[in-house]
Amino acid sequence: MRATLPRLESSDFPAIRRNRVEALQVNVGYKCNQTCVHCHVNAGPTRTEEMDRETVSEVIAYIKASGVKTVDITGGAPELNPHFRSLVLAARNLGAHVMDRCNLTVLEQPGQEDTAQFLAANRAEIVASLPCYLEENVDAQRGKGVFDASIRSLRKLNELGYGKADSGLALNLVYNPQGPSLPPPQDKLAADYHRHLEERYGVVFNHLYVLTNMPIQRFGSTLISKGRFEEYLALLKNAYQPQNLESVMCRTLISVDWRGYVYDCDFNQMLDLPLAWRGRPRTHLRDLAGAELAGNPIVVKDHCYGCTAGQGSSCGGALAG
Repeated sequence: MRATLPRLESSDFPAIRRNRVEALQVNVGYKCNQTCVHCHVNAGPTRTEEMDRETVSEVIAYIKASGVKTVDITGGAPELNPHFRSLVLAARNLGAHVMDRCNLTVLEQPGQEDTAQFLAANRAEIVASLPCYLEENVDAQRGKGVFDASIRSLRKLNELGYGKADSGLALNLVYNPQGPSLPPPQDKLAADYHRHLEERYGVVFNHLYVLTNMPIQRFGSTLISKGRFEEYLALLKNAYQPQNLESVMCRTLISVDWRGYVYDCDFNQMLDLPLAWRGRPRTHLRDLAGAELAGNPIVVKDHCYGCTAGQGSSCGGALAG
């Protein structure tokens, strides 16, 4: 895989600082049952990195000490981590809102037959990746048969109440562009998703989040191999909107890797750009107990233009209407 960080290092992205931490994003490992072209984690079936029980305990201790109200669990396919359910249960018992970033097809994997029921029982929000509402596009991006499996999983979630009004079970979908382009306006695309999925498959959901593909890891390497990396980076820079700086997720979120080390965001984690704190080369979550990060500088490089281009992009979708 071709390294992208050297192409992002010489950056003119503006300096920004943190607000108070409101969300803890926990990457419990890079193992996944899929291998997607756009994946900024380079996740896949052969990855072996996974958060162990001790580190999960340290995550739980931080949630308790910090009082953070949102725990955003990601991967890979986070459900494949053997301690995933322990983390969900502990976070919920501490009063945190839990988000599970689910690829949908994992719900059909051996050993995951009751995962949907577990998530519903614990009122976990599901943020599910479905990069298009058309079968041919999804299968081209994620593998043959992925779309049909995703629809089956969405129907199962709907049967449990997910995505339905007044159920309290949030089901949000995520769109990624097929290649090196900015996503279309979120509201218009959401209307298309709602109409097509309900009319064609009887599937309902709450919100659609559109995310910009980041020029890092697998997607960035693909751009380099095709000679389009600089072209895509220029697209992001030319679409820069300074007002998006106020709402980027790194202002109020910290990202924790499978070893317990802390980053400003999941993208910095994938580039191995640790949180800058008290001059330490690397900070572990256990070292942040009782720490106040408001005002701390955020580590930025040119990939940050991906979050501020056009309507903006974050783990919660577009930043501007």
